[in-house]
Parts: sequence; structure tokens; C-alpha cells
Amino acid sequence: MLTRVFSSATLGIDAFKIIVEVDIASGLPSYSVVGLPTGAVRESRDRIFPAIKNSKLKIPSHHITINLAPADIKKEASSLDLPVAIGLLTSTRQISTEFLNDYLILGELSLDGGLRPIKGALSIAVRGKKSGFKGIVLPKENAAEAGLVDGLDVIPVETLRDTAQFLNDPGSHTPFKLDIESIFKEAAAYPIDFMDVKGQQHVKRALEVAASGGHNIIMIGPPGSGKTMLAKRIATILPAMSLDEALETTKIHSVAGLLSSDKSLIATRPFRSPHHTISDAGLIGGGHYPRPGEVSLANHGVLFLDELPEFRRNVLEVMRQPLEDKRVTIARASVSLTYPANFMLATAMNPCPCGYFGDPKSECTCSPNMILNYRSRISGPLMDRIDIHIEAPAVNFEELTKKPTGESSDMIRERVNAARRIQQDRFAGQNNVFNNAQMESRHLQTYCKIDENCLNLLKMAINKFGFSARAYDRILKVARTIADLENNDEIKTSHISEAIQYRTLDRQTA
Repeated sequence: MLTRVFSSATLGIDAFKIIVEVDIASGLPSYSVVGLPTGAVRESRDRIFPAIKNSKLKIPSHHITINLAPADIKKEASSLDLPVAIGLLTSTRQISTEFLNDYLILGELSLDGGLRPIKGALSIAVRGKKSGFKGIVLPKENAAEAGLVDGLDVIPVETLRDTAQFLNDPGSHTPFKLDIESIFKEAAAYPIDFMDVKGQQHVKRALEVAASGGHNIIMIGPPGSGKTMLAKRIATILPAMSLDEALETTKIHSVAGLLSSDKSLIATRPFRSPHHTISDAGLIGGGHYPRPGEVSLANHGVLFLDELPEFRRNVLEVMRQPLEDKRVTIARASVSLTYPANFMLATAMNPCPCGYFGDPKSECTCSPNMILNYRSRISGPLMDRIDIHIEAPAVNFEELTKKPTGESSDMIRERVNAARRIQQDRFAGQNNVFNNAQMESRHLQTYCKIDENCLNLLKMAINKFGFSARAYDRILKVARTIADLENNDEIKTSHISEAIQYRTLDRQTA
């Protein structure tokens, strides 16, 4: 008897439909799986048969052939255990076929017949709705995640026997319901705040400018000056995530298997801080079967690279594509996948190998050549993509002992939102330009016009500090953002002057 069961698996951050065909024929007992199964799928027999036996159901002892269609895409998901088992039970008439075509079915089986959670439940639920299925049957732990998709019945099950009971009598299980609005509101709160940071007012100002215009930023300062603490709070002043952004971010983390069972939706902007020993595949994504890397996990959020010169040069170089294109493409012989990578880059470094160059309270032990070699580890093309350089000196004792008196993240975010709205109106109708940091030369000529006084100030700065043509463009972009923060249509000398201060490394290497 031939039975068809519908399931799904992820490819990138999206999902595709899989038709599990189970054929039981007379002949010597055998079990074969075709349709490009990987090791996890080929091993499914050793999970499925014990699960059926321990669920007090009958194991078929015939010539069994499993076909996974479409046959030209590799199937690696252990979540195909449950649909294969359901196909076997249906072919032996232990489960009714009446409601089988209405649902996507997926889940990994344990030997006792229980179900383990799967990856990519949100993406699969989205695919189920688009494909016109009435609902999705999946492990109980994934119900809240799949429940984010409106208009799809989510049936949480705990065991194989539980699944069989539902398919024989759909009225025995109540679909899982989720209040998306309340979940989104509850998940949108940040546990940290800019008010926690003592001192470093000029660094906070630079971070506010960076968040307002979408500018990448690098902080230079000695150990313990609060660079990491500041970086962690950048996400709290970025505009609040929309529901679409939250769903896309959740899909990426779900596919990567990083979504915790008690958190069905990521509604705060992600903050990712990989260690400097990370590989290029870990940062960009990859592997034998590609998985999203840190640049994709930071999508719609902040990617923070601490101790930037300590990262391997080849690892930093591969970031150039996602920084420009806001997506990353991973090509393999069998598949080519594209992941979103729309993130704000924040980096930090010491001023020298020992960390105390320019610190009035600690003596630097590095020679000029050591400092030069240390800073030259960061390539020019990467530095060209960082608009703001800011020094973060050590915080003195008096500031440390004061009670926090700075502005809260909510107060700063209001100004950032106002500046972002100005930019949205400015670039309305223009493809791939949403903020000042994404402006190209033609946009600078239109939106960054300056008067004679500003031009003279820029000329003097270029002659004194030896700024490059790229630095000139970045000063104009940052000045445009500073003007937007003040709700000013024109760029003034005060805006240019502040933007020039945010080119610390250019001045020191001039």
C-alpha cells in the first residue's frame, strides 16, 4: 500500500514542502530510503521501529521503500522521523487517511515514542500557511514558535501515539492559540539601559549619532574603559523592531537552533559578540551544509567585534560583502543559500598592544613600530566602512563613585527615532537606501550641500590631518546625521566640526 504524508524542512531561513511516500509491498523484510537522505535521515529506521514498538503499535515486516520528494534537494532533518512513522502506520491501516492531507507533520522520535523539539518551526509554519494546509502537527515544545503564524492550526503532540490519536480523531486535540500582540509587547523589553553607564558622555553622544544614521563605529580605549558595556547598550537606543523584523530574526535563530524553548519570539534587536578566535565560516556562515553565521544572527541588530586587531585578517575580509550588500551568499557544490545580514557593526580596540598608549595614569610599554604593526592588522577596506572613530578613555574615580545621572535609553531612542523618520522621508522611493550611512556619491551631492564656511573648515581639516577622499565622504554623512538629530535641513559648521572629531584613527595615522 502506498501512503503520502506531507512534511517540511528548512533551506536557508525558508522552508520547502517534502512529500514522504511510504510503500509497503510483499517480499522479504527490508527498509530503504531514497530522495537524497543524509546520515540523520538514513538512521531514522533505528529510531522509528523502537518508537513504534514502545508505543504499543504494530511494526510492519514487509518490503518498505521510503521516497522523499523532491529528490534533488538533500534531506538532513531528523524531524522527518514522525512523518515516516505515520506513513508506516497508515500503510498498515493503524491510522486513518481521512485527515492526513490537511496537515504538515514533523518531529524527531525518541526510542520510547516521545517527540523531541525541532529546528526551524517558524519557517515551516510559514511554508504550511503559504501551501494552503489547514494546520501543522509538531512537538509540544515548538508550539509557541509555530503559533506566531496566524491562520494556521497548530497541533502540539508529545508522543507518536498521541499523534496517531489526533489523526484518527482531530476533535481529541485543541489547536494551540497564542496572543501575538501581548507576546510581542512582553518580549520587546531590554534588561539593560544606557543610564547604567557612568561617565563617557562623549562616547554616548557618538553612539547616538551612529544609531541615528546607521553608521558603523569603532571605540578606541584602554582595558576597563567600558567599551563592551557601551556596545551592549547600542541595541537599546535603536528604533524598536517591527513585527516583520522580529519574525525574520526569530526565523534565523530558529533555523540555527538557538531559540530557547521559553522564548518563542525575538522582539529585541540582537547583540552578537563573537570571540576573536572565530573562523570565517563561524562569522559569515557555512559548513558542509550551510548554517547562518554571526553576521546573520545579528540581522536587524548589532554585531560587536571586541579586540578588533586580534581577529584573523581573512576573517575580517569576508565581512566586506555583507557590510555592503546587507546579505551573505554561501555557495556549495550542492546548494547556494542567501542569508540576510542587515546589521550595525560596532567594534572596539586598544590603542596599542599593551592598551595604555595615551593613558595619563598608566605607562605604555610599546614601541612605535609595535603600535604601527598592531593597528595595521585592520585592513584599509574594512576601516573605510567604519564611519565613526571615537576615543573611550579610562573613567576616573569620581565618576565611578557617582550615582548614574545620564539619560535613559528611552530618552535617547526618541531622538534616534525622530532622526530616522527624517531619513525615511528623505530616501522614500529610493532602492536600497534607508539611512544616511547608505548614501553614495550622488546622494551626497543632493543631500549634503554645504556653504562656504563649512567648505573652508573641511579644507583646513583635510590639509592639517591628511584626510583621504573616503574620510571626506564619511564626514559629510555623519554631519548630515548630526543635522538630522537637530532637525536642521542645512549642514552647519558645528555639525562639520563634530563629524571631524569622529575620525580619530585618521588623525593619528596622518
